[in-house]
Amino acid sequence: MEWMAWSQVTAIFFISIGVILVCMVVAEIKCPTIERKGFLPIIATTRGDRLFIGLLGSAYIHLFFLAVSEQSVWIAFGISVVWLISVLRWG
Repeated sequence: MEWMAWSQVTAIFFISIGVILVCMVVAEIKCPTIERKGFLPIIATTRGDRLFIGLLGSAYIHLFFLAVSEQSVWIAFGISVVWLISVLRWG
């Protein structure tokens, strides 16, 4: 595992993704998802679809932010959190 640059931030990131997935599984067991149409330009989406789209969008936000800005990555993190919550709620 020495070939990877594991740091505390990297560990927190992967632990957070794991916690999100566990929460989604628990939510699915307690209250099965219902497909619905939101602002995303695709047919109906489930809770898992919206989570995947939100996480993928967050990755692109971070990559774009790193490519065009010298600012702290925490700004991209804040934008990504807002994006993820918006997609999960209204997507």
